[in-house]
Amino acid sequence: MFEFDPTLVHEWLCRSARRLPDKVALVCGEQRWTYESLDQRTDHLAAALLDQGVRRQDRVAVLLDNSAETVISLYGILKAGGVFIILAGSLKGAKLRYILKNSGANILITHVSKAKVVQDALGDDPGGRKVIWVGSSGRIPEEFTKSSLTWDGIFSNFAGEIEAGRKDSRLPRCIDVDLATLIYTSGSTGEPKGVMSTHHNMISAARSIIQYVGNVEDDIILDVLPLSFDYGLYQVIMAFMFGGTVVLEKSILYFHTILERIAQEKVTAVPIVPTIVAILLKLQDLTQYDFSSLRYMTNTGAALPVEHIRKLRGMFPQVTMISMFGLTECKRVSYLPPKELDRIPSSVGIAMPNCEVFVVDEDGNEVPPGETGELIIRGSNVMQGYWGDPEITARTYRDGQYPSGRILYSGDYFRRDEQGYLYFLGRKDDMIKSKGERISPKEVENNISAMEGVAEVAVLGLPDEIFGQAIKAYIVPVPDVELAEKQVLKYCMANMETFMVPKYIEFMDSLPKTPNGKIDKKQLKSRG
Repeated sequence: MFEFDPTLVHEWLCRSARRLPDKVALVCGEQRWTYESLDQRTDHLAAALLDQGVRRQDRVAVLLDNSAETVISLYGILKAGGVFIILAGSLKGAKLRYILKNSGANILITHVSKAKVVQDALGDDPGGRKVIWVGSSGRIPEEFTKSSLTWDGIFSNFAGEIEAGRKDSRLPRCIDVDLATLIYTSGSTGEPKGVMSTHHNMISAARSIIQYVGNVEDDIILDVLPLSFDYGLYQVIMAFMFGGTVVLEKSILYFHTILERIAQEKVTAVPIVPTIVAILLKLQDLTQYDFSSLRYMTNTGAALPVEHIRKLRGMFPQVTMISMFGLTECKRVSYLPPKELDRIPSSVGIAMPNCEVFVVDEDGNEVPPGETGELIIRGSNVMQGYWGDPEITARTYRDGQYPSGRILYSGDYFRRDEQGYLYFLGRKDDMIKSKGERISPKEVENNISAMEGVAEVAVLGLPDEIFGQAIKAYIVPVPDVELAEKQVLKYCMANMETFMVPKYIEFMDSLPKTPNGKIDKKQLKSRG
C-alpha cells in the first residue's frame, strides 16, 4: 500500500521505526539505540508529559548536553503536541531565567549536574514550573522536590508497558503549521530571540538539504555540534527522515577520540565549523587515522577562508566538500555544487532546492551582478518570526505577493556573479566603512588567511576620528611560527588594495568562539 510522506517531524521517526525497526539510529558513547527503541521511549515520554499537563503547542525547555536523553526529549515533546526548546548545556542562570519567562515554558528537562544553574534561574520558588531531572549522581535541590520528577522514575515501568503493547490514545492530533520548536539565537538588543519553526518549515528545509547532499540510508553522521545549534539539531532530524545513523558526541574536547570514532563507526559524513577546521589544520600527522569511510563534509554558518578550504581539500582528497550558507531564521539558504569548489572556492553557491534568493538594494530592488546588496530569501524554509516580538519580526520578515510568500531580510551583504553564484561579504552591522570605502571583513580575512604561518584571523572595524573606522586584524599564528606585525603589513600591502590594509594587528593564542564554534566577534569588539 502506498504511504504518503509524513507531515510532522516526529512522524518521520515513527515511519523509520516501521521500516527499519532494528537498525541503529543513534550512537551515544557505548549506548546504541535502534529506531524501534527510540520510537517506544519517545511514546512513553510523551504520555508522561501529558500526565504533567502538557497540551498542544505548550513549550517545554531542554537543558542538557548532547545525549540520548536530549534526542528522546525533543521527539517526546513533539509527540505530546508540544514545542521543544533545546538550550545550550553551558547556559547560565540569568539567560535560562529569561528564556523560560519569554517562552512561557512550564516544564524544564535538565540534568542534576545543572541544579545550581536552575536555582540561579528560578530562585527558591519554581513558580509553578515542573522540572524533570536526568541523572542519579546528584542531589535535587530541596525547594524543587515537590515540583520534580526524575527521568528514571518516568521510565521505571517502561518495560511492562512495552510488553503490554501500550500506545497512548491521548496523543494529540497536530498539523504541519503547528510550531515544532523555538531556537533561541543571539539578539542585537542583547537578549536572545526565539526563532519560531513549524513542522512544515523544518521538514521542508531538511528535505531540501537531503536532496542536494544526496543522503542515503547507509549514511552515518558524526555529530559533535550542540543540538541547541540548528546545524547540529538538523543532523538528527535529517538522519531520522532518510533512515541513517547519528553518532552523537558531547563536544570536540577530546578530538583524538572523535577522529578515532570515524573508523570505529564507519562514519560517512562530518558537519564542520571553523573551530573544527582550525583544530584539524593544527594537527601534524593525520596518517594515524583511518578516514576511508568518509564520503562528505559540510560547512555552514560562517564561510571558511579560501585557504582553509584548499588545505582541507589536500588533507581529504577523497572526501566531497560542500560549502553552504545558512541562517537560523530559515535554516539554510545556499550550497556550492562540489564540482565548482576548486573553481570558485570563495562562493557559498546557489539557492538550495525549493528556495529563492535575491540580492537587493535599500529600496528592495534587485541589483545587477557584481554589485553589493542585502540577501533576501523566499521559500517554505523561511521561519515564522521571533516569539513574542512582533516589532523585530516585522523588520526581518516582510510580506511577499501573498502570505506564504513572505520574505526574510538576512541582514547580510552579498554579491552575485553572472552565473548566479553567491558571495558572502559580511553582516551589515560588521561591514567596515574606512577612508570613504565600504570594506568586506570577509575579503580581508580571506587575504590574510592565505599568508604562510596564519592559522586563524578575524577582522573588525574600530572607531577612528580620521578614517571613520580603522581595520584591525586579530591573528592566531600556526604553532611554533613567529609572526611580526611588519611581516603581516608587508604581505597585506602586496596583496590588497591600500584602503583594505589593517591599521592595527594583534596576535592571539586563540580566537574566542561561540558555543556553536563560530568566531565570537562580539567578544573581540569588547577588547577594542
